[in-house]
Amino acid sequence: MYSRRVSLLSDPIKKLPPDSKGKVRFRFVVDAGVDPETGKRKQLRCTFDSLKEARAEYANISNRRNEGSFVSPNKITVDEWLDRWLAMKADDLEETTIYNYTIPLDRVRGRLGKIRLQDLTEEHVEEWRDWALAHGRVRGKRAGTPLSVTSVDMSLARLKEALGRAVTRRLVYVNLAAHVTIPRRARKSERKNKEYVRPWNVPEVQKFIHGIRGERLYAALLLSLMGLRPAEVCGLRWEDVDLENATITIANTRTMMGNRYVVEKDTKSFAGERDLPLPAPVLAALRAFRALQAEERLALGEAYVVSGYVVVHESGEAFTIKQLRRRAYRLMEILGLRRVRLYDARASCFTFLANNGVPDHILARWAGHTNAKTTKRWYVKPDVEDLRGAATTWDGLHGNAPEEQG
Repeated sequence: MYSRRVSLLSDPIKKLPPDSKGKVRFRFVVDAGVDPETGKRKQLRCTFDSLKEARAEYANISNRRNEGSFVSPNKITVDEWLDRWLAMKADDLEETTIYNYTIPLDRVRGRLGKIRLQDLTEEHVEEWRDWALAHGRVRGKRAGTPLSVTSVDMSLARLKEALGRAVTRRLVYVNLAAHVTIPRRARKSERKNKEYVRPWNVPEVQKFIHGIRGERLYAALLLSLMGLRPAEVCGLRWEDVDLENATITIANTRTMMGNRYVVEKDTKSFAGERDLPLPAPVLAALRAFRALQAEERLALGEAYVVSGYVVVHESGEAFTIKQLRRRAYRLMEILGLRRVRLYDARASCFTFLANNGVPDHILARWAGHTNAKTTKRWYVKPDVEDLRGAATTWDGLHGNAPEEQG
């Protein structure tokens, strides 16, 4: 009798008094861990219409708690969690990086954002991926057309990262997007159909250089061709240029967010802050550009804007990377050259340096990379002409036929 009384008293499932309609229900309360937002312990209250249902759920929760897989129910949606996650990331990332996180996640929100985070399934994510690869572009005249594999991959990567943090915060037990990838078929199809724009080869670079000698922005474009990022070219200040010792210091950038407004900040990474020697043609072009700016300032007088930047308009106002790109594209058109991204001048530069024996660690330092593998993987792109030397070397393996030797 005593043992039965103890058992009844310790039973976590309680029978509730009948409600106004005479219905009896059963309830239990369990410890739901610590609230990640407040640090306080939480309790979960569960109510059921039958004792059988209550016992089954209590056993289920107990087993999951013992396995470490129990997550307290919540009503947070995917949209709400992405907002919170981006707010947390904002403490560690620059404004432009957060912007580059936001855009890929915006592609996800339209179809997944309203789903409760705990209701999200791997099938939901796979359905979004397939839709994005077929119809995912939602802006502009091309709305409803496929997103590129790269864009979808980037969105998946950001979603996986956000859901991984949700697991850490005990909002969900498992990252449902962790194993969702781009199908190999889609990758092969895009590679087959996508036109690859090769960086300029040496003759094309030389044609451009010789064709812009009279261009006001000759010095700025030479800086691009010596491997600086467009944001580094636009962010370069005269205080960073040592004409006497023929060096420049890369310590400041001017980039744009969504091609709408300028963001000024330090270099992309710690390795990006570097001192570089100036090749003789670039040094001469910078000296001439500084002398020209002195004349322009004298001509405009008080109307001249003293911005301190190297790459400026006749009025002294600094160029944006958008304006610099447009001017470069116009010059390519005038000279009858293939249109390539201004950023790809880095690849032309580092491919030429690598082909001419510059060591990997020097290439990485010049590029502003911590790891030489990054430079070689993304910026050293030899073309067929660069491989001619290898073909000549192979002749030694072929050898001469016996009759040729005689």
